[in-house]
Amino acid sequence: QVQLVESGGGLVQPGGSLRLSCAASVSIRLNTMGWYRQAPGKQRELVATITSGGSTNYADSVKGRFTISRDIAKSTLYLQMNSLKPEDTAVYSCKLDYSGMDYWGQGTQVTVSS
Repeated sequence: QVQLVESGGGLVQPGGSLRLSCAASVSIRLNTMGWYRQAPGKQRELVATITSGGSTNYADSVKGRFTISRDIAKSTLYLQMNSLKPEDTAVYSCKLDYSGMDYWGQGTQVTVSS
């Protein structure tokens, strides 16, 4: 059974940093994974992805501020978020492409406010 568990969200002031983690119950070595977010009243949007080969892709709104990475040995995906802005406030979820299906974590709330 594939399970994804996110952690690391919270309340942070503008300009601050957070690191999100997504622990998978299966190996992520051969899989594309990504972070997505959904703000209140808005559609879910892509934040960043990383392929099995390590190639990364970012939304324009987070380029230069966020970094996606993974630890294959720990089956864990990360999102380092720096220079956070109020508009980054959202529920952040990780996604794993596994055996032709998409699996999602439960999400973690990130709130950027003074």
